[in-house]
Amino acid sequence: MSNVLKNLEQGLTSEGLDALLVTDPKHVYYLTGFASNPHERFLGLLLVRGEDPVLIVPALDAEAAQAASSVKNIATHSDTDNPYDLLRQRLQDQKLGAFGMEKEHFTVSRFEQLASAVPAEHFSDIGHLLRGMRAKKSPDEVAAMKHAAELVEEVLRRGLKHVKAGVSEIELVAELEYLMKKLGASGPAFDTLVLSGPNTALPHGEPGSRIIEPGDFLMFDLGLYAAGYASDITRTFAVEEVDSKLTDIYNAVLAANEAGIAAAIAGATFGSVDRAAREVIEAAGYGEYFVHRVGHGLGIDVHEYPSLHGLNEDIIEVGNVFTVEPGIYVPGVGGVRIEDDVFISENGAQTLTSFPKALTVLHL
Repeated sequence: MSNVLKNLEQGLTSEGLDALLVTDPKHVYYLTGFASNPHERFLGLLLVRGEDPVLIVPALDAEAAQAASSVKNIATHSDTDNPYDLLRQRLQDQKLGAFGMEKEHFTVSRFEQLASAVPAEHFSDIGHLLRGMRAKKSPDEVAAMKHAAELVEEVLRRGLKHVKAGVSEIELVAELEYLMKKLGASGPAFDTLVLSGPNTALPHGEPGSRIIEPGDFLMFDLGLYAAGYASDITRTFAVEEVDSKLTDIYNAVLAANEAGIAAAIAGATFGSVDRAAREVIEAAGYGEYFVHRVGHGLGIDVHEYPSLHGLNEDIIEVGNVFTVEPGIYVPGVGGVRIEDDVFISENGAQTLTSFPKALTVLHL
């Protein structure tokens, strides 16, 4: 049994559960090594106290599961089967008190089918248990995330060569996502963001047909999946000479990014990272234009626990990986965001991203 499955088995005991079912495909991958998108079909990892785990997969995925999964006890169901009958058959002789499930991943309809098949006295959420396990990355996970960061930086490096007169935001998005696949990524971790000029004042703007112009700020927010793990980076560039106010905004965001990373140490709170970055931006006179949290957890999901907002008093631990991405967005003027992926080691924060952050001027 893998270490993560042993940790889950310990959690089953500590939570007072008799059995649990994991159904989020990302969690199944994390626990077994089997990556799958089952679409509407049922996928689940069943763990009963004192028994070997069972991986339940659609029949068409059986061969892939047998090849990739650390769990070798695999049960399958066809498209004409009711997969909950597999649960009923395996659990009908069990005396179950508490049964663990991922409440955030179950629809009401699926829970009703689960409740009719599983003879448990009550159902308990295991979301917090899985989030806690995933929050502390192993050395292998950190290595995978470092690779994903290096890959996305190479995508950005090559993508910048396509910033030329007459190119639009959406054309740059297409080039970047093509490069991701070409360089070996599974695909983008989220919709790639390229914004220019006044559009950079929109934290989650929609790339469109706007042509890049001299005097613009040009913002790239991109990430990718490689070997099951995500990267996420934002860099903002000047196109030719930009207004001095934009330069001031850039310098404030860069200082806030560096202050946030410096505050990211084991034993501090996640909220203190947000506050450290926010204080820099407020001191520069732009506090009202920093309109989002400073970062989020990163791993097999591009957004996962923790949420780095100013009120999060959970404690940073060795093994945590998260983003630090302060920004300033001034309507009608423009915006800047600078984002790094940070790993917490015993010696403090280590950035997995290393793309230069000094303001770089691009020439058309």
